[in-house]
Amino acid sequence: MSKTELRLDEHAIEPIPDADRDSTGPQQMWIWAGANIAPINWALGALGIILKLGIWDTIAVIVLGNLVGCALFASFTVMGHRTGVNQMVLSRAAFGRRGAYLPAALVFIMTLGWIGVNTYFPVKISMGILSQFGVPDTAVPNLIVITIIMALQIGIGTYGFYAIRTFEKYTVPATVAIMLMISVAAWTQPGVVNWNLTSSLAPAEHFAMLTLLTAAIGIGWGISWVTWASDYSRFVRKSESATSVFWHSFFGMYVPVVWLGVLGATIASVTNDADPAKMVSAVFGGPMAVLVLALVLHGPIATNILNVYSATLALLSMGIKIPRIVLALFVGAAGYLVTFYFVFAPNFAQAFDHWMIGLIMWLSPFAGVALADFYIKRKGQVDVAELYRSPETSAYGDINWPGIIAFLVGLFAGWLFQNGLVPVFQGPIATKLLGGADLSWLAGTLVAGAVYLALSRKTATARVAVAR
Repeated sequence: MSKTELRLDEHAIEPIPDADRDSTGPQQMWIWAGANIAPINWALGALGIILKLGIWDTIAVIVLGNLVGCALFASFTVMGHRTGVNQMVLSRAAFGRRGAYLPAALVFIMTLGWIGVNTYFPVKISMGILSQFGVPDTAVPNLIVITIIMALQIGIGTYGFYAIRTFEKYTVPATVAIMLMISVAAWTQPGVVNWNLTSSLAPAEHFAMLTLLTAAIGIGWGISWVTWASDYSRFVRKSESATSVFWHSFFGMYVPVVWLGVLGATIASVTNDADPAKMVSAVFGGPMAVLVLALVLHGPIATNILNVYSATLALLSMGIKIPRIVLALFVGAAGYLVTFYFVFAPNFAQAFDHWMIGLIMWLSPFAGVALADFYIKRKGQVDVAELYRSPETSAYGDINWPGIIAFLVGLFAGWLFQNGLVPVFQGPIATKLLGGADLSWLAGTLVAGAVYLALSRKTATARVAVAR
């Protein structure tokens, strides 16, 4: 390990200089793989079983849905590689210099929630494993475990990109090996998997539940990462091809998400529970529990170091003039408090579903606007200098109303086609015209993108007319 691998990341949101862009496609793959070899993906797979789908239904959603979701995510990593700019600063091209504060604020809130969600799993699984050794599952042991995990991920996230890259590079191969042993142990034990489990739902309700699961953990999982995809690909060397960045990012996310999701679904086919602690205790014990604990501790740290880092970039992208390291400590403290909500929530599975559906509701229209702006309107070419000029002088304007309006219209369209588990997330088209089918991600993305292009074209025509 060279000394430069663990150097402090002194970059904020300025474009990364060519001299510092020394990351590679394979290193990006390790980053995204490490962030997704996490217990949360066990629960993602188990969610389909809890929603009364069959095991093969759930596996199909995980395998096919993530083909689309991970491709959308990977297309965002290409943006950062081409420009050397983080995602929320890049969004200024579509939303305006200060108009982009809207998605940046949403990203900040979202990352705090993810810190809590991701820390929930290792806490619960750790307590489930420790209980086998006589440690009681009470408030004090929970607090100790939460504090240890949070301290590790805040420390690495605060140190920045180079520490994140090094952490993933040296830990992911080991966790892959552990995951392989765990998978073999689970799938070769008698009575662990009910391969014949089928759905008991009526045809219409069955289809509706398939679309809901697709929105939450299939396509929706990849979409949930798009708002900080460029934060890490901006460090990839310019000589690396866009194709390399895309596919390394794609497979870095797709393989672990599908692998762990299928593992969670197969275990839940017998336990019928999305509680990770119960899933682990039902299958793993003795020496194998120690390996599970190692995986459990690695997963959230590998994920949340990205959340801590990207949350600080989101705040800086909103014009906050505080050093990144100070902001990272603030983010860690706030995430620490959010963790308590999820750890002590009476029904985590329901709280998690509400969380995911709420995310997809706004992430889909954001993705639609950002993709339409970068790949269609600008053909992949962005004037980086203009992204950093003052709101009064930037070529991208102060508030780009076509972007804001398209986002809000896409948000509304997504809600119309949404069928969540609570009334506020149940739109009339989904519930009354589609029999409960949830196509919120598709409606939000396509409508926002189409409206943005239409309004941008109309605005450009108006400007030409005024100039004449």
